[in-house]
Amino acid sequence: MTALSPSYRDAALDALSTTEVDVLVIGGGVVGAGCALDAVTRGLTVGLVEARDLASGTSSRSSKLIHGGLRYLEMLDFGLVREALRERGLILQRLAPHLARPVRFLYPLQHRGWERLYAGAGVTLYDTMALAGSLPRHRHLTRRGALRACPALRRDALVGALQYYDAQMDDARHTMFLARTAAAHGAHVATRAEVVGFLREGERVTGVRVHDLEHDRTYEIRARQVINATGVWTDDTQSLVGERGQFHVRASKGIHLVVPRDRIHSTTGLILRTASSVLFVIPWGRHWIVGTTDTDWSLDKAHPAASAKDIDYLLTEVNKVLARPLERADVEGVYAGLRPLLSGESESTSQLSREHSVSSPVPGLVVVAGGKYTTYRVMAKDAVDACVHGLARSVPHSVTDRVPLLGADGYPALWNRRGLLAAESGLHVARVEHLLGRYGSLVHELLALIRDDPGLARPIEGADDYLRAEFVYAAAAEGARHLVDVLTRRTRISIETFDRGVVAAPHAAELMGRVLGWSPEQRDREVENYRLRVEAERASQEQQDDETADAARLGAPDVVPVRVVRAGE
Repeated sequence: MTALSPSYRDAALDALSTTEVDVLVIGGGVVGAGCALDAVTRGLTVGLVEARDLASGTSSRSSKLIHGGLRYLEMLDFGLVREALRERGLILQRLAPHLARPVRFLYPLQHRGWERLYAGAGVTLYDTMALAGSLPRHRHLTRRGALRACPALRRDALVGALQYYDAQMDDARHTMFLARTAAAHGAHVATRAEVVGFLREGERVTGVRVHDLEHDRTYEIRARQVINATGVWTDDTQSLVGERGQFHVRASKGIHLVVPRDRIHSTTGLILRTASSVLFVIPWGRHWIVGTTDTDWSLDKAHPAASAKDIDYLLTEVNKVLARPLERADVEGVYAGLRPLLSGESESTSQLSREHSVSSPVPGLVVVAGGKYTTYRVMAKDAVDACVHGLARSVPHSVTDRVPLLGADGYPALWNRRGLLAAESGLHVARVEHLLGRYGSLVHELLALIRDDPGLARPIEGADDYLRAEFVYAAAAEGARHLVDVLTRRTRISIETFDRGVVAAPHAAELMGRVLGWSPEQRDREVENYRLRVEAERASQEQQDDETADAARLGAPDVVPVRVVRAGE
Protein backbone atom coordinates (compact mmCIF):
# COMPACT_ATOMS: atom_id res chain seq x y z
CA MET A 1 0.00 0.00 0.00
CA THR A 2 1.48 3.32 -1.13
CA ALA A 3 2.27 6.04 1.39
CA LEU A 4 2.48 9.64 0.15
CA SER A 5 5.87 10.05 1.80
CA PRO A 6 8.54 12.66 1.02
CA SER A 7 10.57 10.03 -0.87
CA TYR A 8 7.45 8.97 -2.79
CA ARG A 9 6.96 12.56 -4.03
CA ASP A 10 10.53 12.82 -5.30
CA ALA A 11 10.21 9.45 -7.05
CA ALA A 12 6.89 10.51 -8.62
CA LEU A 13 8.41 13.66 -10.13
CA ASP A 14 11.43 11.72 -11.39
CA ALA A 15 9.17 9.12 -13.01
CA LEU A 16 6.96 11.77 -14.62
CA SER A 17 9.94 13.61 -16.08
CA THR A 18 11.40 10.52 -17.75
CA THR A 19 8.34 8.68 -19.11
CA GLU A 20 5.39 9.79 -21.21
CA VAL A 21 2.11 9.02 -19.43
CA ASP A 22 -1.26 8.35 -20.98
CA VAL A 23 -3.03 10.94 -18.80
CA LEU A 24 -1.66 13.84 -16.78
CA VAL A 25 -4.12 15.52 -14.41
CA ILE A 26 -3.61 19.14 -13.34
CA GLY A 27 -5.30 19.84 -10.00
CA GLY A 28 -5.33 18.00 -6.68
CA GLY A 29 -8.90 18.73 -5.68
CA VAL A 30 -11.65 16.14 -5.53
CA VAL A 31 -12.24 16.12 -9.29
CA GLY A 32 -8.56 15.93 -10.17
CA ALA A 33 -7.91 13.16 -7.65
CA GLY A 34 -11.03 11.40 -8.93
CA CYS A 35 -9.73 11.67 -12.52
CA ALA A 36 -6.40 10.14 -11.50
CA LEU A 37 -8.14 7.22 -9.79
CA ASP A 38 -10.54 6.68 -12.69
CA ALA A 39 -7.77 6.69 -15.30
CA VAL A 40 -5.31 4.48 -13.41
CA THR A 41 -7.97 1.87 -12.64
CA ARG A 42 -8.68 1.59 -16.37
CA GLY A 43 -5.09 0.46 -16.92
CA LEU A 44 -3.72 3.83 -18.08
CA THR A 45 -0.44 5.36 -16.95
CA VAL A 46 -1.25 8.47 -14.92
CA GLY A 47 0.29 11.49 -13.25
CA LEU A 48 -1.28 14.14 -11.04
CA VAL A 49 0.33 17.49 -10.20
CA GLU A 50 -0.97 20.12 -7.77
CA ALA A 51 0.52 23.58 -7.19
CA ARG A 52 -0.34 23.63 -3.49
CA ASP A 53 -1.58 20.83 -1.23
CA LEU A 54 -4.21 18.20 -1.93
CA ALA A 55 -7.67 19.76 -1.46
CA SER A 56 -6.12 23.14 -0.71
CA GLY A 57 -8.87 25.00 -2.58
CA THR A 58 -12.59 24.37 -2.83
CA SER A 59 -12.31 20.70 -1.86
CA SER A 60 -11.45 21.44 1.78
CA ARG A 61 -13.94 24.28 2.25
CA SER A 62 -17.36 22.81 1.50
CA SER A 63 -20.28 22.22 3.85
CA LYS A 64 -18.90 18.68 4.35
CA LEU A 65 -22.18 17.25 3.07
CA ILE A 66 -22.61 14.34 0.68
CA HIS A 67 -26.12 15.05 -0.52
CA GLY A 68 -28.48 15.16 -3.44
CA GLY A 69 -29.22 18.85 -3.08
CA LEU A 70 -32.78 19.03 -1.81
CA ARG A 71 -33.16 22.61 -3.04
CA TYR A 72 -32.42 21.56 -6.63
CA LEU A 73 -35.73 19.69 -6.67
CA GLU A 74 -37.43 23.09 -6.35
CA MET A 75 -35.46 24.17 -9.44
CA LEU A 76 -36.79 21.01 -11.19
CA ASP A 77 -33.21 19.77 -11.69
CA PHE A 78 -34.26 16.15 -11.19
CA GLY A 79 -31.36 14.66 -13.13
CA LEU A 80 -28.72 16.29 -10.93
CA VAL A 81 -30.51 15.24 -7.73
CA ARG A 82 -30.95 11.64 -8.88
CA GLU A 83 -27.31 11.41 -9.91
CA ALA A 84 -26.08 12.94 -6.64
CA LEU A 85 -28.25 10.62 -4.53
CA ARG A 86 -26.87 7.60 -6.36
CA GLU A 87 -23.34 8.81 -5.63
CA ARG A 88 -24.27 9.44 -1.99
CA GLY A 89 -25.34 5.80 -1.68
CA LEU A 90 -22.13 4.54 -3.31
CA ILE A 91 -19.94 6.60 -0.96
CA LEU A 92 -21.83 5.52 2.16
CA GLN A 93 -22.15 1.86 1.34
CA ARG A 94 -19.17 0.93 -0.79
CA LEU A 95 -16.55 3.53 -1.65
CA ALA A 96 -15.83 5.31 1.64
CA PRO A 97 -17.93 3.95 4.52
CA HIS A 98 -15.07 4.80 6.91
CA LEU A 99 -15.18 8.49 5.97
CA ALA A 100 -18.91 9.14 5.44
CA ARG A 101 -21.74 8.90 7.93
CA PRO A 102 -25.47 9.64 8.02
CA VAL A 103 -26.64 12.96 9.44
CA ARG A 104 -30.18 13.83 10.49
CA PHE A 105 -31.77 17.19 9.61
CA LEU A 106 -34.84 19.00 10.86
CA TYR A 107 -36.72 21.35 8.53
CA PRO A 108 -38.96 23.65 10.60
CA LEU A 109 -42.36 24.43 9.09
CA GLN A 110 -43.70 27.95 9.57
CA HIS A 111 -47.09 27.68 7.89
CA ARG A 112 -49.93 25.29 8.58
CA GLY A 113 -51.41 23.05 5.92
CA TRP A 114 -49.94 23.89 2.54
CA GLU A 115 -46.27 24.02 3.59
CA ARG A 116 -46.34 20.54 5.13
CA LEU A 117 -47.90 19.18 1.93
CA TYR A 118 -45.48 21.05 -0.33
CA ALA A 119 -42.28 20.31 1.60
CA GLY A 120 -43.42 16.79 2.42
CA ALA A 121 -43.95 16.03 -1.26
CA GLY A 122 -40.42 17.26 -2.01
CA VAL A 123 -38.79 15.16 0.71
CA THR A 124 -40.86 12.12 -0.31
CA LEU A 125 -39.55 12.51 -3.86
CA TYR A 126 -36.02 12.94 -2.47
CA ASP A 127 -36.26 9.68 -0.52
CA THR A 128 -37.81 7.87 -3.49
CA MET A 129 -35.04 9.01 -5.85
CA ALA A 130 -32.45 7.58 -3.44
CA LEU A 131 -33.77 4.13 -4.45
CA ALA A 132 -31.98 1.52 -2.34
CA GLY A 133 -32.71 3.34 0.88
CA SER A 134 -29.27 3.36 2.49
CA LEU A 135 -30.66 5.98 4.91
CA PRO A 136 -33.91 6.07 6.91
CA ARG A 137 -36.88 7.75 5.27
CA HIS A 138 -38.20 11.12 6.39
CA ARG A 139 -40.73 11.65 9.19
CA HIS A 140 -43.34 14.29 9.93
CA LEU A 141 -43.08 15.86 13.40
CA THR A 142 -45.43 17.98 15.45
CA ARG A 143 -44.09 21.14 17.05
CA ARG A 144 -43.70 19.25 20.32
CA GLY A 145 -41.78 16.46 18.59
CA ALA A 146 -39.55 18.95 16.80
CA LEU A 147 -38.74 20.81 20.02
CA ARG A 148 -37.93 17.52 21.71
CA ALA A 149 -35.35 16.81 18.98
CA CYS A 150 -34.10 20.40 18.94
CA PRO A 151 -34.80 22.27 22.20
CA ALA A 152 -32.68 25.17 20.90
CA LEU A 153 -35.48 26.30 18.58
CA ARG A 154 -37.74 29.18 19.53
CA ARG A 155 -41.25 27.88 20.05
CA ASP A 156 -42.72 30.57 17.82
CA ALA A 157 -40.28 29.74 15.00
CA LEU A 158 -42.22 26.67 13.85
CA VAL A 159 -45.60 24.98 13.78
CA GLY A 160 -44.16 21.54 13.06
CA ALA A 161 -41.25 20.02 11.16
CA LEU A 162 -39.98 17.42 8.74
CA GLN A 163 -37.04 15.21 9.63
CA TYR A 164 -34.89 13.65 6.91
CA TYR A 165 -31.42 12.18 6.42
CA ASP A 166 -28.38 13.03 4.32
CA ALA A 167 -24.69 12.25 4.79
CA GLN A 168 -21.50 14.08 5.67
CA MET A 169 -17.79 13.58 5.23
CA ASP A 170 -14.52 15.39 5.89
CA ASP A 171 -13.97 16.64 2.34
CA ALA A 172 -10.21 17.24 2.61
CA ARG A 173 -9.50 13.79 4.02
CA HIS A 174 -11.68 12.17 1.39
CA THR A 175 -9.79 13.97 -1.39
CA MET A 176 -6.48 12.90 0.13
CA PHE A 177 -7.72 9.29 0.28
CA LEU A 178 -8.71 9.49 -3.40
CA ALA A 179 -5.21 10.62 -4.35
CA ARG A 180 -3.58 8.03 -2.11
CA THR A 181 -5.77 5.28 -3.57
CA ALA A 182 -4.79 6.39 -7.08
CA ALA A 183 -1.14 6.22 -6.03
CA ALA A 184 -1.67 2.72 -4.62
CA HIS A 185 -2.91 1.67 -8.07
CA GLY A 186 0.17 3.14 -9.76
CA ALA A 187 -0.52 6.85 -10.38
CA HIS A 188 2.34 9.32 -9.78
CA VAL A 189 1.08 12.08 -7.44
CA ALA A 190 3.10 15.23 -6.72
CA THR A 191 2.00 18.28 -4.72
CA ARG A 192 3.73 21.68 -4.59
CA ALA A 193 4.37 21.13 -8.30
CA GLU A 194 3.04 24.09 -10.27
CA VAL A 195 2.21 23.96 -13.98
CA VAL A 196 3.87 27.01 -15.55
CA GLY A 197 3.33 26.19 -19.22
CA PHE A 198 2.09 23.67 -21.75
CA LEU A 199 4.13 21.69 -24.27
CA ARG A 200 2.84 21.82 -27.86
CA GLU A 201 3.52 20.02 -31.09
CA GLY A 202 1.76 22.20 -33.61
CA GLU A 203 -1.88 22.38 -32.56
CA ARG A 204 -1.65 19.47 -30.12
CA VAL A 205 -0.94 19.71 -26.39
CA THR A 206 1.70 17.10 -25.54
CA GLY A 207 2.46 17.82 -21.89
CA VAL A 208 3.33 20.51 -19.37
CA ARG A 209 6.23 22.32 -17.77
CA VAL A 210 6.15 21.95 -13.98
CA HIS A 211 8.03 23.95 -11.36
CA ASP A 212 8.88 21.91 -8.26
CA LEU A 213 8.26 24.57 -5.63
CA GLU A 214 9.96 22.59 -2.87
CA HIS A 215 13.33 22.28 -4.61
CA ASP A 216 13.15 25.07 -7.25
CA ARG A 217 13.51 22.71 -10.19
CA THR A 218 11.61 22.65 -13.47
CA TYR A 219 10.49 19.47 -15.22
CA GLU A 220 8.93 18.72 -18.58
CA ILE A 221 6.21 16.08 -18.31
CA ARG A 222 4.96 14.51 -21.52
CA ALA A 223 1.46 13.09 -21.76
CA ARG A 224 -0.80 11.80 -24.50
CA GLN A 225 -3.75 13.55 -22.82
CA VAL A 226 -3.83 16.36 -20.24
CA ILE A 227 -6.85 17.04 -18.01
CA ASN A 228 -7.38 20.56 -16.65
CA ALA A 229 -9.27 19.93 -13.39
CA THR A 230 -8.39 23.15 -11.60
CA GLY A 231 -11.84 24.26 -10.46
CA VAL A 232 -12.06 28.02 -9.96
CA TRP A 233 -8.62 28.33 -11.61
CA THR A 234 -9.90 26.72 -14.84
CA ASP A 235 -9.79 29.92 -16.90
CA ASP A 236 -6.36 30.83 -15.51
CA THR A 237 -4.91 27.43 -16.39
CA GLN A 238 -6.55 27.61 -19.80
CA SER A 239 -4.82 30.94 -20.45
CA LEU A 240 -1.45 29.15 -20.31
CA VAL A 241 -2.49 27.16 -23.38
CA GLY A 242 -3.10 30.33 -25.38
CA GLU A 243 -6.53 29.13 -26.50
CA ARG A 244 -9.93 30.35 -25.34
CA GLY A 245 -11.99 27.73 -23.57
CA GLN A 246 -15.44 26.59 -24.62
CA PHE A 247 -16.93 27.61 -21.27
CA HIS A 248 -15.98 29.87 -18.39
CA VAL A 249 -16.01 29.34 -14.65
CA ARG A 250 -17.32 31.89 -12.20
CA ALA A 251 -16.45 31.79 -8.50
CA SER A 252 -19.12 31.99 -5.83
CA LYS A 253 -17.98 32.49 -2.25
CA GLY A 254 -19.52 30.48 0.56
CA ILE A 255 -18.49 30.98 4.18
CA HIS A 256 -19.10 28.77 7.20
CA LEU A 257 -18.93 29.35 10.94
CA VAL A 258 -17.89 26.71 13.46
CA VAL A 259 -19.29 26.92 17.01
CA PRO A 260 -18.99 24.55 20.00
CA ARG A 261 -21.66 21.87 20.29
CA ASP A 262 -22.93 23.21 23.63
CA ARG A 263 -23.98 26.54 22.04
CA ILE A 264 -26.93 24.88 20.27
CA HIS A 265 -28.94 22.32 22.28
CA SER A 266 -30.06 19.82 19.63
CA THR A 267 -29.80 16.17 18.68
CA THR A 268 -30.28 16.95 14.99
CA GLY A 269 -28.98 19.27 12.31
CA LEU A 270 -31.16 22.02 10.87
CA ILE A 271 -31.98 23.21 7.37
CA LEU A 272 -33.52 26.68 7.21
CA ARG A 273 -34.87 28.63 4.26
CA THR A 274 -33.45 32.13 3.71
CA ALA A 275 -34.48 34.86 1.28
CA SER A 276 -31.96 33.70 -1.35
CA SER A 277 -31.02 30.11 -0.54
CA VAL A 278 -30.92 27.68 2.39
CA LEU A 279 -28.93 27.63 5.62
CA PHE A 280 -27.57 24.51 7.28
CA VAL A 281 -26.66 23.88 10.90
CA ILE A 282 -24.60 20.70 10.68
CA PRO A 283 -23.34 18.53 13.55
CA TRP A 284 -19.55 18.19 13.34
CA GLY A 285 -18.06 16.16 16.19
CA ARG A 286 -17.96 18.45 19.22
CA HIS A 287 -19.00 21.39 17.06
CA TRP A 288 -21.65 22.76 14.72
CA ILE A 289 -20.99 24.08 11.20
CA VAL A 290 -23.30 26.96 10.22
CA GLY A 291 -23.44 27.95 6.55
CA THR A 292 -23.44 29.03 3.89
CA THR A 293 -23.42 32.27 1.92
CA ASP A 294 -23.56 32.50 -1.86
CA THR A 295 -21.98 35.66 -3.29
CA ASP A 296 -19.96 36.51 -6.38
CA TRP A 297 -16.18 36.60 -5.85
CA SER A 298 -13.57 38.06 -8.21
CA LEU A 299 -10.62 38.60 -5.83
CA ASP A 300 -7.84 36.24 -4.63
CA LYS A 301 -8.79 32.65 -5.38
CA ALA A 302 -6.24 30.92 -3.16
CA HIS A 303 -7.36 32.60 0.06
CA PRO A 304 -10.97 33.82 -0.20
CA ALA A 305 -11.72 36.00 2.79
CA ALA A 306 -14.77 36.01 5.05
CA SER A 307 -15.78 39.55 5.97
CA ALA A 308 -17.58 40.76 9.08
CA LYS A 309 -20.61 41.29 6.85
CA ASP A 310 -20.60 37.60 5.87
CA ILE A 311 -20.31 36.48 9.48
CA ASP A 312 -23.05 38.83 10.67
CA TYR A 313 -25.35 37.60 7.90
CA LEU A 314 -25.06 33.96 9.02
CA LEU A 315 -25.52 34.87 12.68
CA THR A 316 -28.58 36.97 11.87
CA GLU A 317 -30.19 34.22 9.82
CA VAL A 318 -29.60 31.40 12.29
CA ASN A 319 -30.64 33.55 15.25
CA LYS A 320 -34.09 34.01 13.70
CA VAL A 321 -34.96 30.52 14.95
CA LEU A 322 -32.76 30.06 18.05
CA ALA A 323 -34.11 30.64 21.55
CA ARG A 324 -30.59 31.53 22.71
CA PRO A 325 -28.93 33.62 19.99
CA LEU A 326 -25.36 33.00 18.90
CA GLU A 327 -22.87 35.83 19.34
CA ARG A 328 -19.55 36.61 17.66
CA ALA A 329 -17.81 35.38 20.82
CA ASP A 330 -19.32 31.91 20.23
CA VAL A 331 -17.56 31.54 16.86
CA GLU A 332 -14.42 29.45 17.20
CA GLY A 333 -13.71 29.00 13.51
CA VAL A 334 -14.52 30.56 10.14
CA TYR A 335 -13.68 29.27 6.69
CA ALA A 336 -14.43 30.51 3.18
CA GLY A 337 -14.48 28.53 -0.05
CA LEU A 338 -15.24 29.16 -3.71
CA ARG A 339 -17.71 27.15 -5.77
CA PRO A 340 -16.67 26.72 -9.43
CA LEU A 341 -19.90 27.55 -11.28
CA LEU A 342 -20.30 27.43 -15.03
CA SER A 343 -20.98 31.00 -16.15
CA GLY A 344 -24.53 31.80 -17.17
CA GLU A 345 -26.58 34.86 -17.88
CA SER A 346 -28.03 35.22 -14.40
CA GLU A 347 -26.43 37.76 -12.08
CA SER A 348 -27.27 35.62 -9.06
CA THR A 349 -24.66 32.95 -8.38
CA SER A 350 -27.26 30.88 -6.54
CA GLN A 351 -28.99 30.41 -9.90
CA LEU A 352 -25.90 29.36 -11.86
CA SER A 353 -25.62 25.74 -12.93
CA ARG A 354 -24.22 23.10 -10.59
CA GLU A 355 -24.05 20.77 -13.60
CA HIS A 356 -20.60 20.01 -14.98
CA SER A 357 -19.15 20.31 -18.45
CA VAL A 358 -16.32 18.55 -20.26
CA SER A 359 -14.69 19.89 -23.40
CA SER A 360 -11.58 19.38 -25.52
CA PRO A 361 -10.67 22.88 -26.79
CA VAL A 362 -7.50 21.63 -28.53
CA PRO A 363 -6.21 18.13 -29.31
CA GLY A 364 -4.55 16.54 -26.29
CA LEU A 365 -6.33 18.71 -23.70
CA VAL A 366 -9.56 17.97 -21.79
CA VAL A 367 -11.17 20.55 -19.49
CA VAL A 368 -13.68 19.58 -16.78
CA ALA A 369 -15.44 22.09 -14.55
CA GLY A 370 -18.63 22.84 -12.62
CA GLY A 371 -20.57 20.21 -10.73
CA LYS A 372 -20.77 19.64 -6.98
CA TYR A 373 -18.59 17.70 -4.57
CA THR A 374 -20.96 14.74 -4.31
CA THR A 375 -20.80 14.07 -8.07
CA TYR A 376 -17.01 14.18 -8.35
CA ARG A 377 -16.85 10.54 -9.53
CA VAL A 378 -19.21 11.16 -12.46
CA MET A 379 -17.25 14.27 -13.45
CA ALA A 380 -14.01 12.29 -13.36
CA LYS A 381 -15.50 9.45 -15.41
CA ASP A 382 -16.73 11.87 -18.08
CA ALA A 383 -13.34 13.62 -18.27
CA VAL A 384 -11.44 10.35 -18.63
CA ASP A 385 -13.98 9.15 -21.24
CA ALA A 386 -13.05 12.26 -23.26
CA CYS A 387 -9.35 11.38 -22.86
CA VAL A 388 -10.00 7.83 -24.04
CA HIS A 389 -11.61 9.24 -27.17
CA GLY A 390 -8.41 11.23 -27.77
CA LEU A 391 -6.17 8.21 -27.16
CA ALA A 392 -7.87 6.45 -30.09
CA ARG A 393 -7.35 2.97 -28.67
CA SER A 394 -9.41 0.46 -26.78
CA VAL A 395 -9.54 1.27 -23.05
CA PRO A 396 -11.79 -0.42 -20.44
CA HIS A 397 -14.81 1.43 -19.08
CA SER A 398 -14.73 3.20 -15.70
CA VAL A 399 -14.78 0.91 -12.68
CA THR A 400 -14.60 3.48 -9.88
CA ASP A 401 -18.12 2.66 -8.76
CA ARG A 402 -16.60 -0.65 -7.61
CA VAL A 403 -13.23 0.53 -6.28
CA PRO A 404 -13.33 1.24 -2.52
CA LEU A 405 -10.86 3.80 -1.22
CA LEU A 406 -7.98 2.76 0.99
CA GLY A 407 -9.25 2.16 4.51
CA ALA A 408 -12.70 0.99 3.39
CA ASP A 409 -11.91 -2.71 3.11
CA GLY A 410 -12.69 -4.44 6.40
CA TYR A 411 -13.94 -1.26 8.06
CA PRO A 412 -17.34 -2.61 9.25
CA ALA A 413 -15.67 -5.55 11.00
CA LEU A 414 -13.10 -3.28 12.63
CA TRP A 415 -15.86 -0.97 13.86
CA ASN A 416 -17.51 -3.95 15.50
CA ARG A 417 -14.15 -4.86 17.08
CA ARG A 418 -13.44 -1.33 18.36
CA GLY A 419 -13.72 -2.43 21.99
CA LEU A 420 -11.10 -5.14 21.43
CA LEU A 421 -8.86 -2.69 19.56
CA ALA A 422 -9.09 -0.32 22.51
CA ALA A 423 -8.13 -3.07 24.94
CA GLU A 424 -5.21 -4.21 22.78
CA SER A 425 -3.85 -0.69 22.18
CA GLY A 426 -4.46 0.78 25.63
CA LEU A 427 -6.46 3.64 24.09
CA HIS A 428 -9.94 4.60 25.24
CA VAL A 429 -12.65 3.26 22.93
CA ALA A 430 -13.62 6.86 22.07
CA ARG A 431 -10.09 7.40 20.74
CA VAL A 432 -10.31 4.23 18.64
CA GLU A 433 -13.65 5.37 17.22
CA HIS A 434 -12.07 8.71 16.31
CA LEU A 435 -9.21 6.96 14.50
CA LEU A 436 -11.53 4.54 12.69
CA GLY A 437 -13.61 7.47 11.40
CA ARG A 438 -10.50 9.10 9.96
CA TYR A 439 -8.38 6.16 8.77
CA GLY A 440 -10.68 3.14 8.51
CA SER A 441 -8.74 -0.10 8.26
CA LEU A 442 -5.49 1.89 8.00
CA VAL A 443 -5.92 2.40 11.76
CA HIS A 444 -3.43 -0.43 12.21
CA GLU A 445 -0.70 1.83 10.82
CA LEU A 446 -1.49 4.46 13.48
CA LEU A 447 -1.57 1.84 16.22
CA ALA A 448 1.81 0.51 15.05
CA LEU A 449 3.30 4.01 15.46
CA ILE A 450 1.92 4.13 18.99
CA ARG A 451 3.30 0.69 19.84
CA ASP A 452 6.76 1.82 18.74
CA ASP A 453 6.49 5.16 20.59
CA PRO A 454 3.84 5.16 23.36
CA GLY A 455 4.26 8.93 23.72
CA LEU A 456 2.39 9.32 20.42
CA ALA A 457 -0.79 8.08 22.15
CA ARG A 458 -1.11 11.41 23.98
CA PRO A 459 -3.34 14.15 22.55
CA ILE A 460 -1.59 17.09 20.94
CA GLU A 461 -1.32 20.13 23.21
CA GLY A 462 -4.02 22.67 22.40
CA ALA A 463 -6.30 20.27 20.48
CA ASP A 464 -7.38 17.37 22.65
CA ASP A 465 -9.34 15.60 19.89
CA TYR A 466 -6.20 14.62 17.96
CA LEU A 467 -3.40 12.25 18.96
CA ARG A 468 0.28 13.06 18.46
CA ALA A 469 0.60 10.00 16.21
CA GLU A 470 -1.67 11.63 13.65
CA PHE A 471 0.84 14.39 12.95
CA VAL A 472 3.69 11.97 12.39
CA TYR A 473 1.47 9.89 10.12
CA ALA A 474 0.27 12.91 8.13
CA ALA A 475 3.85 13.76 7.17
CA ALA A 476 4.98 10.16 6.66
CA ALA A 477 2.00 8.75 4.72
CA GLU A 478 -0.56 11.42 3.80
CA GLY A 479 1.49 13.84 1.73
CA ALA A 480 1.57 16.71 4.25
CA ARG A 481 4.60 18.87 3.45
CA HIS A 482 3.98 21.86 5.72
CA LEU A 483 2.42 22.74 9.04
CA VAL A 484 -0.55 24.46 7.39
CA ASP A 485 -1.34 21.22 5.51
CA VAL A 486 -1.85 19.37 8.77
CA LEU A 487 -3.59 22.02 10.86
CA THR A 488 -6.10 22.99 8.15
CA ARG A 489 -6.64 19.82 6.09
CA ARG A 490 -5.30 16.54 7.56
CA THR A 491 -6.90 17.73 10.81
CA ARG A 492 -9.38 20.57 11.32
CA ILE A 493 -7.64 22.24 14.26
CA SER A 494 -7.61 25.59 12.44
CA ILE A 495 -11.40 25.85 12.70
CA GLU A 496 -12.13 23.67 15.75
CA THR A 497 -10.25 25.67 18.41
CA PHE A 498 -10.76 29.26 19.55
CA ASP A 499 -7.04 29.99 19.12
CA ARG A 500 -7.25 28.61 15.52
CA GLY A 501 -4.43 26.14 16.20
CA VAL A 502 -1.76 28.57 17.43
CA VAL A 503 -1.16 26.61 20.66
CA ALA A 504 -0.89 23.28 18.82
CA ALA A 505 1.36 24.65 16.05
CA PRO A 506 4.82 24.30 17.67
CA HIS A 507 4.04 20.81 18.95
CA ALA A 508 2.73 19.71 15.55
CA ALA A 509 5.80 21.21 13.85
CA GLU A 510 8.12 19.28 16.15
CA LEU A 511 6.36 16.00 15.30
CA MET A 512 6.27 16.69 11.56
CA GLY A 513 9.87 17.84 11.60
CA ARG A 514 11.00 14.39 12.77
CA VAL A 515 9.68 12.92 9.53
CA LEU A 516 10.52 15.76 7.15
CA GLY A 517 13.99 16.45 8.54
CA TRP A 518 13.32 20.05 9.54
CA SER A 519 16.03 22.04 11.26
CA PRO A 520 15.06 24.10 14.34
CA GLU A 521 15.10 27.19 12.11
CA GLN A 522 12.72 25.61 9.61
CA ARG A 523 10.37 24.52 12.40
CA ASP A 524 10.32 28.10 13.66
CA ARG A 525 9.59 29.40 10.14
CA GLU A 526 6.66 27.01 9.76
CA VAL A 527 5.19 28.05 13.12
CA GLU A 528 5.67 31.75 12.40
CA ASN A 529 4.11 31.40 8.95
CA TYR A 530 1.09 29.72 10.48
CA ARG A 531 0.77 32.38 13.20
CA LEU A 532 0.81 35.13 10.54
CA ARG A 533 -1.85 33.23 8.56
CA VAL A 534 -4.14 33.13 11.60
CA GLU A 535 -3.56 36.82 12.30
CA ALA A 536 -4.38 37.73 8.70
CA GLU A 537 -7.56 35.64 8.73
CA ARG A 538 -8.71 37.21 12.00
CA ALA A 539 -8.01 40.68 10.59
CA SER A 540 -9.96 39.92 7.40
CA GLN A 541 -12.97 38.82 9.45
CA GLU A 542 -13.14 42.26 11.08
CA GLN A 543 -13.46 44.07 7.72
CA GLN A 544 -16.85 45.13 6.41
CA ASP A 545 -16.51 44.29 2.71
CA ASP A 546 -14.81 41.82 0.39
CA GLU A 547 -12.14 44.21 -0.90
CA THR A 548 -10.75 45.19 2.51
CA ALA A 549 -11.12 41.61 3.81
CA ASP A 550 -9.17 40.31 0.82
CA ALA A 551 -6.41 42.89 1.35
CA ALA A 552 -6.12 41.94 5.03
CA ARG A 553 -5.98 38.19 4.26
CA LEU A 554 -3.22 38.75 1.71
CA GLY A 555 -1.07 40.24 4.47
CA ALA A 556 0.26 36.76 5.28
CA PRO A 557 2.64 35.17 2.75
CA ASP A 558 2.22 31.60 1.53
CA VAL A 559 4.62 29.13 3.12
CA VAL A 560 5.61 28.18 -0.45
CA PRO A 561 4.89 31.05 -2.88
CA VAL A 562 2.94 30.13 -6.01
CA ARG A 563 3.04 32.34 -9.09
CA VAL A 564 -0.43 33.79 -9.60
CA VAL A 565 -1.46 33.32 -13.22
CA ARG A 566 -4.57 35.19 -14.25
CA ALA A 567 -6.73 34.54 -17.29
CA GLY A 568 -5.56 36.71 -20.15
CA GLU A 569 -1.90 36.94 -19.08
